[in-house]
Amino acid sequence: MGIWQGRSRRKRTGGRLRPIRKKRRFEIGRELQSATLGGNIVKRYRVRGANLKLRILTAQTINVFDPATKKTQNAKIVTVRENPANPNYVQRNIITKGAILETELGLVRVRSRPGQDGVLNGVRVAAASAPA
Repeated sequence: MGIWQGRSRRKRTGGRLRPIRKKRRFEIGRELQSATLGGNIVKRYRVRGANLKLRILTAQTINVFDPATKKTQNAKIVTVRENPANPNYVQRNIITKGAILETELGLVRVRSRPGQDGVLNGVRVAAASAPA
């Protein structure tokens, strides 16, 4: 059975909602594939309207913006330090938006959505505000 992103068959109150039509192809979702550390692998998906989405499967570098110097550079990722989406993601080195990564340049917070954008961008964070 696929992932369906259509309307629920239950009301908020728990009552039954009688659907007015069957499921449609444009309502299907995709299987979860998380971005992890590794070689650079990007997968392309065709979405509605013949558009393309790029999904990072594995990444080893990130574009880091430094607010102090107003410069952007490419840095190698060492490990995932914190991930507010799920604490288990830290052990598995899964990268999502908002995750704090340890890089060659210091700690970086991910500002892009690796599962949708196909690029990994981040902002350097001060060592005092980052977790230990």
